[in-house]
Amino acid sequence: MQPRILKYGMVYILPLLFLVGIGSGGIWTFAPLIFAFGIIPLAEVFFAPKSANIEATEREIRLADRSYDFMLYLVVPILYTMIILYLFALSNSGLQRYEVVGLTISLGVMLGGMGINVAHELGHRNTRFEQTLSKMLLLPSAYMHFFVEHNRGHHKNVSTHEDPASARFNESIYHFWLRSSVYSFVSAWNLEKKRLQRLGKSPWSLRNEIIQFQFIQLAFWLAIGFGFGWSILASYTGAAIVGFLMLETVNYIEHYGLQRIKVSDHRYEKVQPLHSWNSNHGLGRVMLFELSRHSDHHFEPGKKYQVLYYHDQSPQMPTGYPGMMLLSLIPPLWFAVMNPKIAAQKEVSQWA
Repeated sequence: MQPRILKYGMVYILPLLFLVGIGSGGIWTFAPLIFAFGIIPLAEVFFAPKSANIEATEREIRLADRSYDFMLYLVVPILYTMIILYLFALSNSGLQRYEVVGLTISLGVMLGGMGINVAHELGHRNTRFEQTLSKMLLLPSAYMHFFVEHNRGHHKNVSTHEDPASARFNESIYHFWLRSSVYSFVSAWNLEKKRLQRLGKSPWSLRNEIIQFQFIQLAFWLAIGFGFGWSILASYTGAAIVGFLMLETVNYIEHYGLQRIKVSDHRYEKVQPLHSWNSNHGLGRVMLFELSRHSDHHFEPGKKYQVLYYHDQSPQMPTGYPGMMLLSLIPPLWFAVMNPKIAAQKEVSQWA
């Protein structure tokens, strides 16, 4: 396997640290959290972002190399193994309460940073196998409706007020969490309802994917509750919440304050690279399978992660995703840093 592929294996440091936390206990139970939101943001301060794009020949080589896909597929068995180990670890009554908290938050970081992130990439693929893997990775965070809403709603409505997953100017992360979490589910339901109505089918049936997802998630939660106990289920639910809030935090930073122009009563301008925040910071890029080159992802949603490009007109984050996620948790600082960039971006857009 080539070094250009192996760099994406950096994300597997998280489950390795999680295993150390289970085995060693103590402060090590927080190791994945410390690595993802302590070491990575600090390290990115000392590495300049890289905006260079790959050549056409290299693009074809990467697209032909299935190793890039296998790096994604591997996340599924690893993540489920970590979940099982977490549940058995909590069955050990010798854990201190803070160690349970550490393992729970650390599992949540993996559910969001590995699970939902890779589910997002695979959800854009057109094979049943890859789409099934995507749903499997959304299941542990009880966010399977994301598969419907993201692909059929978010990419159509991004950077408009019709999109619950696009953060508005001066909207705090905490308000956004609530609004996006609730209305993304509502949007997914409405999208599936419209699909079934076009087919002449009732939305109140098992043909409705959203209903299917709820039964699958309920079965998953009940299996944990009956298998390991309801107190452990409560702790696991905390990890799931951390997982989907990580997704919503990423949603927040990716489109904050950016707005597409409405060109008619029913139509907005075409999605362009300037409608998503981009980050070229290398560590964040490889940890998240190039998710931070988000401008190109929305410009060409079918592109695989290994060939995403940088666009000169895309607005740039001052640091990588982990650092920006931390900054978003302090709204006054976030507004102080990002609002002037929004104003500057609007001036650029007028001349584009």
